[in-house]
Amino acid sequence: MTDFYIIKLLFFTTSAFVFTVLWTPLLTHFLYKHKLGKQIRDDGSTPIFTKMHQAKSGTPTMGGVLIWVTTLLFALAFFYLAKIFPMDILKNLNFLSRSQTLLPLGCLVASALVGLADDFLDARRLGYKQRGIKFWHKLVIYAVIALVGAWWFYFKLDWDLIHIPFLGFFNVGWWYILFFISVVIGTAFAVNQTDGLDGLAGGTLVIAFASYAVIAFVTERFDLAVFCGVIVGALLAFLWFNINPARFFMGDTGSMSLGVTLALVALYTNTAFILPFIGFIFVLEAMSTIVQLVSKKLRNGKKVFLSSPIHHHFEAKGWPEPKIVMRFWVISGVMAVIGLIVFLLDKS
Repeated sequence: MTDFYIIKLLFFTTSAFVFTVLWTPLLTHFLYKHKLGKQIRDDGSTPIFTKMHQAKSGTPTMGGVLIWVTTLLFALAFFYLAKIFPMDILKNLNFLSRSQTLLPLGCLVASALVGLADDFLDARRLGYKQRGIKFWHKLVIYAVIALVGAWWFYFKLDWDLIHIPFLGFFNVGWWYILFFISVVIGTAFAVNQTDGLDGLAGGTLVIAFASYAVIAFVTERFDLAVFCGVIVGALLAFLWFNINPARFFMGDTGSMSLGVTLALVALYTNTAFILPFIGFIFVLEAMSTIVQLVSKKLRNGKKVFLSSPIHHHFEAKGWPEPKIVMRFWVISGVMAVIGLIVFLLDKS
């Protein structure tokens, strides 16, 4: 039976890649036709960033649509095929289940739609300061999405248990709701910070979701493993077109939704404390932004980095963009392996 689940996981990962590659030209044509391009800030608030990225202004955003739409279509297609044609093979191929993948899929789509609205407003120079949805408004919206997930875990699944590697399980009561929301929002915005260079977010997310496909498989959450596999396949197809020079960018519709989903997968597998290893680059990017903001606030505008997040610091120092991206991929891969080692040692 294990062989079947391995084949199922590989089948869906490969199929998602092929399917996404095939419908990418449709999305690309739509984005270019309607001029839904990224607007590079030129208000003087980020002079270094603007100088480095001005040439990218107008490059279509919303490329993340490829990933969540493919995942949604695959989940719904095989679910309804199993309902319409009650054959064993179709029932076994279905991976949409209430216990494992319904909530992650729902939160993926919900957060992707919020990001899509933000990307559209930004491309049209609408919204807050002509740059989309105001940060604090986005924070509230994503907090509500996270709260729905926390409610589901705490009240529907009766889940208030966290696991700390090598220390064991701890019941934290209603504090689990705050823990859940913090993990989801923190991960979402950390992934969003990483989406700043061609291929950077896409590559690190491939590594993260592939790692969690392994974790889900080992913990016998096979539907969740396949769900991660579909995302990996779609991400690889996106990355094919997003590698420097990018044909389009991921946008908030991809980075925010995938950050939310990655956090949910970590929470479903009760490995939230493994996530900082597997998502090390996301943590590094987020912390560099926080350090920069705090430094400017407390030290009269003095900065720690030439530009933040940290990938822009290396860019400002003269590193070529592909060099930064590929080195971050290497770091991400090594840290993910360390995370998997910690997970397996703890499990044994």
